[in-house]
Amino acid sequence: MSLVIGETKTFAWEWSQETAKDYMRKYPYLHQDPHADERWHYERGCMLKAIADVWANTGDQQYFDYIQRNMDTFIQDDGTIRSYYLEEYNLDQINTGKLLFPLYQKTGQEKYKQALDLLFTQLKGQPRTSEDGFWHKKVYPYQMWLDGLYMASPFLAEYAKTFDIPAGLDDAARQILLVESKTRDPITGLLYHGWDESGEQKWAHHETGCSPHFWSRAMGWYAMAIVDVLDHLPRDHEKRGQIIGIFERMMQSLRYVQDDATGLWYQVLDRDGWKGNYLEASGSSMFVYAYAKGLRQKYLSSNLRETAEKGFHGLLQHCVEVDEQEATHLHRGNGGAGLGGNPYRDGSYEYYVNEPTRQNDPKTVSAFIMACIEMERLKVKTEGLS
Repeated sequence: MSLVIGETKTFAWEWSQETAKDYMRKYPYLHQDPHADERWHYERGCMLKAIADVWANTGDQQYFDYIQRNMDTFIQDDGTIRSYYLEEYNLDQINTGKLLFPLYQKTGQEKYKQALDLLFTQLKGQPRTSEDGFWHKKVYPYQMWLDGLYMASPFLAEYAKTFDIPAGLDDAARQILLVESKTRDPITGLLYHGWDESGEQKWAHHETGCSPHFWSRAMGWYAMAIVDVLDHLPRDHEKRGQIIGIFERMMQSLRYVQDDATGLWYQVLDRDGWKGNYLEASGSSMFVYAYAKGLRQKYLSSNLRETAEKGFHGLLQHCVEVDEQEATHLHRGNGGAGLGGNPYRDGSYEYYVNEPTRQNDPKTVSAFIMACIEMERLKVKTEGLS
């Protein structure tokens, strides 16, 4: 393989489309991806959401057909979802449901609406903290993780907007604001990965309830959640300005931990130079997506344009390779990290940096595709290119 330098392809759209096409050719069905799960699973939703963004950007039917073919392996004629169990009350299981909106809007098939209703029913009954924050999962009582904000809040906001449920919009905004108020570090402005209201978890700080470190992809999930929720929150919603304000504050903080030499962000954000820490592709891609979309939508100050561009070129120069068959490969992507569940998931620095990286992990590939699309949209909007 040869390392691709950032200017090899002229526009970001070439990267988004070619990367998506490579993936679709290699895996006609997502379960063929050795990194993906055969069950209804959030990683499936990440890849299909990225491909849906390519479809929205191009109008090319092949992308929609790919989404429908893969979703229909799970969505049954009566709207039930194969291998999904509402009673798990797992926010991760909401993410793939985002693809039901374009399917229902384009086809009008009732099974997609029934599946949307089923996932919304989960959120109506989702266990909550004392301040109405969603537990990340039933098996993680009183815990809010930044990951969960991306998994569920954009779905909730879009459902509420689509079917005219104002209380759902209020709830989506509440989740965004509550987790920030609990996890934000006042010194760095960064957000801790998780918060345990009960204080029972070993990783929970005895006073704040927060986990001990700033994991890049956790903040990436949260940054993407904000810009995607804002797509559906009306301009006159009473919490919209506050959400945009905390987004600006957070994204300004993130630029101070961007690596100067590469434009990327570290696996543990504020531990530059620590043993084992590495520049990580999925979180970096998520940040680029959020910066570019935030700039395009005027949520962010224009001084952050340089941060977005530096991050994007860093991805191309340090995380992307193209093989002899012109297929795109993504490197430096963390395979997975979480809190609790198993004793070794203790939230320690050593835990985060020792979780293995994967080539072409779906979370990394999907975030990269979406980052490319948003960089293209930003360029088109600000420079009038087509």
